[in-house]
Amino acid sequence: MRDVAAKAGVSKALVSLVFRNAPGASAPTRARVLEAAAELGYRHNRTASMLARRRTHLLGVTMTLRSAFHAELVEDLQEAADEFGYELALGTVTRTHDERRAIEKLLEFRCEGLVLIGAELPAPRLAALGKQLPVVAVGRRIASPDLDVVRTADDQGVGQVVDHLAELGHRTIAHLDGGAGTIASDRRRGYRTAMRRNGLDDHVRIIAGDYTEEAGMAAARTLLDGPGLPTAVVAVNDRSAVGLLDSLARGGVDVPKAVSIAGYDDSTLSRLAHVNLTTVGQQPLDQARHAVRAMVERLDEGRTARRDVVLTPRLVIRGTTSVPR
Repeated sequence: MRDVAAKAGVSKALVSLVFRNAPGASAPTRARVLEAAAELGYRHNRTASMLARRRTHLLGVTMTLRSAFHAELVEDLQEAADEFGYELALGTVTRTHDERRAIEKLLEFRCEGLVLIGAELPAPRLAALGKQLPVVAVGRRIASPDLDVVRTADDQGVGQVVDHLAELGHRTIAHLDGGAGTIASDRRRGYRTAMRRNGLDDHVRIIAGDYTEEAGMAAARTLLDGPGLPTAVVAVNDRSAVGLLDSLARGGVDVPKAVSIAGYDDSTLSRLAHVNLTTVGQQPLDQARHAVRAMVERLDEGRTARRDVVLTPRLVIRGTTSVPR
């Protein structure tokens, strides 16, 4: 750092500010320091800096690797973290690397706080984590005084889809379920409530599933082998909806003429022209900003009171829903 400072004609302290992305250096000075560092081949030693300051400014984020919505949300989290001088460390959840293990690895990296996207761990385990360090649960409703929550009202979101389908004239509206867990429970409740609201209690049909494309494919086989197809299916998320779309198309079922399909998340996948999926938007950028802001308030501003942010979901109507044939 002394070499960089000498080459750029500034103090070592100013070089430190630049590499910590802290305020105090003008744009021309910042550019001069970075140029000097590049010419000298200098790379900031973040680990040493963290040890010296006893702060990592590192936020751990868990995400399901195959989820397009989670990937989009992480991108928004990174943008929000950049604004406050924080970096992200990702703990990926895969078929062979579960959420518990991902969290343990993030803690080993000395993350100062955890942002858990769609957390599925038991509530007592999450509450215990909240006593160790700041934790924001994104997407999941959980009542714990030691956790912050940022989510959309999932029951309202699914209710909006059912209302939309009922207005089109659908009556046999099925729900492709998400299995165990609070998120799936909230969306299932939203489906039941909306069916009742539209006078469709007798047509409630819940198909067992989860959040994967494979669950959608399995649901399609169940429907194709059954006594009759519903005129519409509300899937728990976009991934399972896409699996359902694919298998119904392979089975010769026209979507939306024979069966209307809707998902949940408004992921990048749902927006592709050949998918064009009716779905529910969760405002990922707003969720990301609220989550990072909650972290900063805990870590830098001393907030201790619980924060629970509930955003209103938004129905996005595309080409996979229409009036029933």
